[in-house]
Amino acid sequence: MNPYFDAQLIQKYSISGPRYTSYPTAVQFHERFDETTYRHHLIQSNESQRPLSLYLHIPFCQSVCYYCACNKIITKNPKQASQYLDYLARDIALQTQSLDAKRPVVQLHFGGGTPTFISPDEHSQLFHLLHQHFQFADQATGEYSIEVDPRTVDYSYLSHLRQLGLNRISFGIQDFDPEVQQAVNRIQPLKEVEKIFDAARALHYHSISVDLIYGLPLQTPEKFAQTVAEVIRLSPERIAVFNYAHLPHLFGAQKQLQSQHLPDSATKLKILENTIHQLTQAGYEFIGLDHFAKPSDALVQHQKNGTLYRNFQGYSTFSNCDLLGFGISAISMVGNSYSQYHKARNKYYQALDTQQLPILRGITLTEDDLLRRHVITEIMCNLTLDLTQISAQFNLNAKEHFAQEWQRLEPMAEDKLIELTPTQLHVKPLGRLLIRNIAMVFDAYLHANDHNRYSKVI
Repeated sequence: MNPYFDAQLIQKYSISGPRYTSYPTAVQFHERFDETTYRHHLIQSNESQRPLSLYLHIPFCQSVCYYCACNKIITKNPKQASQYLDYLARDIALQTQSLDAKRPVVQLHFGGGTPTFISPDEHSQLFHLLHQHFQFADQATGEYSIEVDPRTVDYSYLSHLRQLGLNRISFGIQDFDPEVQQAVNRIQPLKEVEKIFDAARALHYHSISVDLIYGLPLQTPEKFAQTVAEVIRLSPERIAVFNYAHLPHLFGAQKQLQSQHLPDSATKLKILENTIHQLTQAGYEFIGLDHFAKPSDALVQHQKNGTLYRNFQGYSTFSNCDLLGFGISAISMVGNSYSQYHKARNKYYQALDTQQLPILRGITLTEDDLLRRHVITEIMCNLTLDLTQISAQFNLNAKEHFAQEWQRLEPMAEDKLIELTPTQLHVKPLGRLLIRNIAMVFDAYLHANDHNRYSKVI
């Protein structure tokens, strides 16, 4: 019996809800939050002297993957990337005008799109620029990562990135089955991926992560189990297994998929059940939600220590940072605020042409937001909540403050998703998969008619 999986409970709790990469979620961001507001938060954040985490969005891809919901630009023209990097340089220069240069960078992440769309020389130029503006922690302390399309790199490219200082790497695999790859327009044979994997190992990257997606066309439990077996053999430190959300009305590329070839809900649940069983039997720890990691991985160690965190890139071991986003659609978390850049490239360029940061929207968090963000983070990341500790930290009577929420948790305790005492909540194995449902109890913004804004929890 799988201690993490109960099909009846999953059906019972099958609703849509946030993934809580932030609280409040991006749905609450508003356009009254402008560049002036953001600069105020930037300047104010210098007083804390918190370390920095940087996110750089590289939106370009040479071809479209039909399942993709990312902010991307499809092109084979490298000049488009060159122009974009010029604007990225302006973006970095403008933001750092308001920053204390002594604050160390302990985390860097390149996302996309395809960050390896740009050339090794362009990566060199970008790193030179970053080092002009920021002070980076050493390799033992800092976590510097990049998302990689295995089809776009070789040993030489990965070696160049390693020499620049990147020490973590994430491969988008999704599925190794040739028919599934054909259906989603992402052909990458296992042998080619394995070659790149071996290169990353030989180059001593500190950690390798893999992304998989279940629910894609032509997937079956048997075929996806073979993909998972191959991933286990490759032995990455971290594995994310995402549920494909088919939303062609929102993401145009998904219209290319043959909807009749998508697995039904029962098939998807069987794929998920098999995957959890395979990964945990192979020794991976189920962090929660859709993430797995080796017992020696920092994510597992921080979760056991109660210091795991979650931001816009997912689970993180750096909780006490200000996150600065650069590039189209990038999100920043500075002080008690969230903000997002324009998603359209032309609007991003237009703002920077006038020496303005291209802020589209954002939010300044209230005291209640900060309290509930902490509560939701504790549940999502560290699988526990102690109202006594919350009372002391936020100077309130948390038991009284969350009395209604505690009552709403009781059915989940009866279903063995959680263990509940008058002052403590502990997530049980069955609750790790349904962690979003537990966190949603504490979301002050979430209403019944909001659920269609979000993906299904399973």
